[in-house]
Amino acid sequence: MSDTEIEKTELSRAKRLKAATTETHERLDQSIMTQKPFASRERYGKFVEVQHQFHREIDALYSSDVLDKMLPDLDGRRRLQLIEQDLADLGIASPLTASAPAFAAGDDVDVPTALGWLYVAEGSNLGAAFLLKEAAKLGLSETLGARHLAAAPEGRGLHWKTFVAALDALQLDAADEGRVIDGAKAAFTRVQGLVKERMAQEAVEQAAL
Repeated sequence: MSDTEIEKTELSRAKRLKAATTETHERLDQSIMTQKPFASRERYGKFVEVQHQFHREIDALYSSDVLDKMLPDLDGRRRLQLIEQDLADLGIASPLTASAPAFAAGDDVDVPTALGWLYVAEGSNLGAAFLLKEAAKLGLSETLGARHLAAAPEGRGLHWKTFVAALDALQLDAADEGRVIDGAKAAFTRVQGLVKERMAQEAVEQAAL
């Protein structure tokens, strides 16, 4: 048995995903915090725009019957509408985008790739407790401007564990495993691009004033 095969038997799929994306994830976190998303409501609004554009990419996945059979409470994990309400609270129109989202409506979906994107989305909710505390300093909350950062009724930990348990239980071949990882990396890369597009430009404009 090779070292790679031994590693696969020792690590769950979720842990392998974490290991494969740690560098990309950490770089993204640093990029977001460098843009000071909680310096003001205006800066926070740019962060919510990033969230909107990312969740627009994956919103169709939450209506997939195929994925619903694999993952618990899939529709209940959808956050795009909450983000749109947060933008409305902040007096910001939902961003318009000419390009089609990464995933279209319907069940003709590349399941392994979709699982990678959903892993990133669910992980971001797990880590949103810190973000919610920072948003509170701006006078925002789970009912005003920061709905999409709120914990699930059963708590963030259990919400994440049930997702991970289902993800780890799926039977995938080696090629599919690779596509799950590629999907997660693509999701992180997409958010990185959105941070540059929606937040960095604003910071440059403010610095020039």
